[in-house]
Amino acid sequence: QVQLVESGGGLVQTGDSLRLSCAASGRTYDIYTMAWFRQAPGKEREFVSTIDKSGSKTFYADSVRGRFTVWRQNAEKTLYLQMNKLNPEDTAVYYCAAATHYDLGFTVQAYAYWGQGTQVTVSS
Repeated sequence: QVQLVESGGGLVQTGDSLRLSCAASGRTYDIYTMAWFRQAPGKEREFVSTIDKSGSKTFYADSVRGRFTVWRQNAEKTLYLQMNKLNPEDTAVYYCAAATHYDLGFTVQAYAYWGQGTQVTVSS
């Protein structure tokens, strides 16, 4: 059993920065690859970024590459997403996800555990 809880969302203006956190608890030794997804109203859940267990390998969606940075602090059982140069297209509910495999997963189906989501709203 794994529980994931996101925090750090809020209302910001275009060009601002925001840092999201995802705290893991339970059987965290089962967690390998982790990721961030987001979902805007009327849209499908969209891949944002993924990171391997050691934190040495990362991948980003084209829409966020160069603006977002993902890392993890395994001793604290926490995943982070630093979001810079935010724009209204980044407005969505952001979800933390964890997988029980080593692959860098890019699809919703690749992840077994999900947080409740945190709302990020960027005004223009």
